[in-house]
Parts: sequence; C-alpha cells; structure tokens
Amino acid sequence: MTPSSNGSAAGKSPEAPVHSPTRPVLGLRDFYEDPTVPVASGEARSLRQARMLADALGPAGPDRPAATVLDVGCGDGSAAATAARVLNGHRIVGVDWSQDALRRAAPRLSQVVRGELTGGGLPFASGSADAVLFSEVVEHLVDPDSALDELHRVLRPGGHLMLSTPNLAAWYNRGLLLAGVQPVFSEVSLRRIHGRPGSQVVGHLRLYTARALREFVAASGFEVVTVAGAPFHGVPRPLRPLDRLACRLPSLASILLVHARKV
Repeated sequence: MTPSSNGSAAGKSPEAPVHSPTRPVLGLRDFYEDPTVPVASGEARSLRQARMLADALGPAGPDRPAATVLDVGCGDGSAAATAARVLNGHRIVGVDWSQDALRRAAPRLSQVVRGELTGGGLPFASGSADAVLFSEVVEHLVDPDSALDELHRVLRPGGHLMLSTPNLAAWYNRGLLLAGVQPVFSEVSLRRIHGRPGSQVVGHLRLYTARALREFVAASGFEVVTVAGAPFHGVPRPLRPLDRLACRLPSLASILLVHARKV
C-alpha cells in the first residue's frame, strides 16, 4: 500500500516538513519498511476469514477451476498460508509494497508480487481476480476510498472481497472510552503509545465501527453479504473467553470480518 504524509507549520509550505534537530523525519513508508513493525495478525482471525472465503468459493475441481485469490497487503504471508490450508487448491498470490514484508512472505507462498493500491495501481488486469483478502490493511491507509476502488477494479463481477479490521467499538473500548482512556487499536503517534493500554505502535490511521464499515464498503460498489466477528490475540488471557463470546455480536467483537461481493 502507499501511505503518505506531509508536515506543515506557520510560514512554511505544506510540502516542507518541519525537521527536528534531534530526530530524523520518517514518513509512513519508512515506518512500514522497518522490520520491527509487526506485519502479521492472529491466526484465529485468519482462519475464520479463510473459512468464510472457502464457503463462498467452494472447492476447486473438474467442474470448478481454481480461483485466483489476491492477498493484498499480505505482510509476512502468515494469513495467506493459513488460508491455503482451507482453500482447497485455489491459487493465492501475496501482494505488498513493502520489500521487507515480501521477503518474509516468499517462503510461505508460491507467488508474491510487489504492488501498490495508489499511483499506478495493482499490477493486475481489470476483472482478473476471483477474490481479494484485505486483512488488517484498511486501518493503515491515508486514502481508503481509492484503495477500495482499486480492489473493485481487479475483481471480476461477483468477485469476493474479504476485509478485516479492528473494531473501534469493541466491548472493552466502550468501557475504556467512558473512563477517559484512549481506545485499544487507536494511536496518536508513530513513535510510542500514549494514553491507552499496550506498548506496540502499529501505525493505525483509521478505525471503523461495524455500522461505519458496512456503509463504507457498500458505498465503494460492493454488496455486503456478511459481517462477522473474530477475537483479538492481544486480549489478556483471563479475558479471552469473554472476547470469544463477544464474537457472536459483531458490533462488540474485537475484529470485524466483512464478506462482500462486487456489483
């Protein structure tokens, strides 16, 4: 993906970033190329998402040729490798703009491709993909509208979009916000965590509730088929049974899973 940002200050043009005398100025591209930034999500979410897609595609066979599935923003390839276990012979292509992520994904996937959602777009013909996995990517994007436009372009009519993202309105975030605490998943800095539980910065720029995500996907030319919930691997162990229980009501779940079709 191609996040971008610029800095501005009084008396300076928006194109001229403000430089600190003690810190290098790093953009979002530098942030995501840092090998210490996590590029994998929990296996429970990956498996739930893969099973939803497997149900939608059905098994490959003599009467049903293998589908082409693009894992856009594949990170280290762990989610696609998990999906391959249940996708019954379908072809999975890992796509990411981060060279570091692709190096880590290559041992797990039969094919990886460098591609960006903005600029020149993904290196695939219009209508060439049967399905797209878009796992925990949309929350990192400066321009999610253009990103979904590009996914819409590469999908065939009726093609499947499987999108996952953290839930701003997760059950624990509702309590944290009432207590005046920054919600989990939200970040105010690329350098360190401020005002919320946790210590790992992952670069989230946008967060969605179930309602907002459904409306956003539908406005981008997709028909929303299902919204489901998945647990978050970062929930403290004593609270994990409650987190799994919350998945029964997606609006409270830690992770939102959307299955949509191109119309």
